[in-house]
Amino acid sequence: MERFDYRAALKNIPHRPGVYQFWDSENELIYIGKAKDLRNRVTSYFNKDLNVNAKTRVLVSKIRNITFTIVDTEVDAWLLENSMIKKHQPRYNVMLKDDKTYPWIIIKNENFPRIFWTRRIVRDGSKYLGPYASVSMMHTILDLIRETYPLRTCNLALTRENIDKGKFKVCLEYQLGNCKGPCQNFQTEEDYDNSIEEIKDILNGKINNVVREMKAEMDAAVADMNFELAHKLKRKYDLLEKYQSKSTVVNSSITDVDVFSIASEEKYAFVNFLKVMNGTIIQTQTIELKKRLDESDEELLTLAIFEFRSRYNSHSKEIIVPFDVHLEDASIKFTVPKLGEKKKLLDLSQKNVQFFKREKIDQYEKLNPEVRTERLLTQMMKDLRMNQLPRHIECFDNSNFQGKYPVSAIVVFKDAKPSKKDYRHFNVKTVEGPNDFATMEEAVHRRYRRMLDEGTELPQLIIIDGGKGQLSSAMKSLKLLGIEKQVTVIGIAKRLEELYYPGDQYPLYLDKKSETLKVIQQLRDEAHRFGITFHRKKRDKGTLATELELIEGIGKTTAEKLLKYFKSVKKIREAKQEELMEVVNLKQAKAILTYFAPRLPEHVENANME
Repeated sequence: MERFDYRAALKNIPHRPGVYQFWDSENELIYIGKAKDLRNRVTSYFNKDLNVNAKTRVLVSKIRNITFTIVDTEVDAWLLENSMIKKHQPRYNVMLKDDKTYPWIIIKNENFPRIFWTRRIVRDGSKYLGPYASVSMMHTILDLIRETYPLRTCNLALTRENIDKGKFKVCLEYQLGNCKGPCQNFQTEEDYDNSIEEIKDILNGKINNVVREMKAEMDAAVADMNFELAHKLKRKYDLLEKYQSKSTVVNSSITDVDVFSIASEEKYAFVNFLKVMNGTIIQTQTIELKKRLDESDEELLTLAIFEFRSRYNSHSKEIIVPFDVHLEDASIKFTVPKLGEKKKLLDLSQKNVQFFKREKIDQYEKLNPEVRTERLLTQMMKDLRMNQLPRHIECFDNSNFQGKYPVSAIVVFKDAKPSKKDYRHFNVKTVEGPNDFATMEEAVHRRYRRMLDEGTELPQLIIIDGGKGQLSSAMKSLKLLGIEKQVTVIGIAKRLEELYYPGDQYPLYLDKKSETLKVIQQLRDEAHRFGITFHRKKRDKGTLATELELIEGIGKTTAEKLLKYFKSVKKIREAKQEELMEVVNLKQAKAILTYFAPRLPEHVENANME
């Protein structure tokens, strides 16, 4: 394959704002980018010292030609890049999902304009408002208009000449009160146009103006004792008030702003847009962007800003964003709010984008469970400051009863799921009395001594149920085995769910809702459940053995043999002499039979004695 002489190509690229295009050996356009300085930006792709991801390296390896377009400003570069990407859809560019045709509300360019919705824009002078991401919201607005303003729905050519000649007759819509009959001069064009202007204000979010004017007209009608007109205006007023109460209303001083927020994943990003006019959110939509290279959140957000503003034909002078956007445009003010009404708007946008992201990821992960596992393990690795994915996790827990019957349990998770066949119990052998630290030290040492002897692969993460004391005891054993640097070890304290690292006096606190903490809690609870189950069995067995020791000639060892053979005291009680002699001698068997022999009630015994 021929090598690309990028140095020769770079000499022809100027230090000017513009858009660059990368082409492959098949003369196919594979990437489009924009830059404030074309030479510097394109050069950065070929800088060997630059830390770039694998996809970018693949892109660079395919470049065989570079072309560029110079523009006057960086803003022009953003706009040109956006339009070129949409036209050519290069393989390595971010793809904007959700790019279907959205419906618009059209005010038709004609005498006595009709108002209806459409998905097709025709350049005939008609006014289009939208697009509407929510079709139900669009129909709600149209229903409000129809109920409040009687407009014609016919497609008759209502020219002044046709009307004056009496070419038309009113239809059923007039009889029903849904139209005022402009086709027969029952409604003047001026009155009709006044309704259209009010409707435009409503569609542009200026509903407060319409409500105020209608309230004034209603009060004037009442003052003139024109109660029929006042009643009609009151009905319209109530409809507008009801619609307005369903809208998301913010401070009325926020007259015309666009709000954007972004939420990113490794392969996808999601951007939410809110359009605010006169204290009301009139548009909202969230789109998904599929990453092709290692695009930053700022690059993705800026791309989405131009896409949304172009799609919704927005010319707001102020844009609210979650972080600084370095775009030089004197006509636009970027605001990163910290407090107040604008911060509430940004928070609302961020809630929307987070919800949309979670919903999309859940849908995708239901179809691809392995994707969820990889994402969860990657998140755990980041949260717990590990250098490898925690595919194999082990958690230790100790149990004892008033210092007796000490046991230790270990549970194992593989790929964030319980691996029950790998669960283990430990009967404590070297510890006397209630010493939780020494018990932990013994269990950890025995577990990993055996894994090393058997050549079994060690876990990536070990969780110790307990605070600093238990963690220190576990680390003693790991250091003794020489593996303390091969695994990540943390302790979890129950009270505040604090995570402790060896040698770090300050705990790590994870968000209570984080998936990482939930997995750790699941491990801890599972270890506790598994340990308690084993501990109860051992304690019950110990209690039964103690009861058998009350029989003359039966010691601790013999009691344990009997329980092991018969499985329960009930079966020992029901056993015959020859069955007992499978475990004990004749004298011991007779003692057991005598101990468990049915006893007569006390009054019967007394009667026999008399």
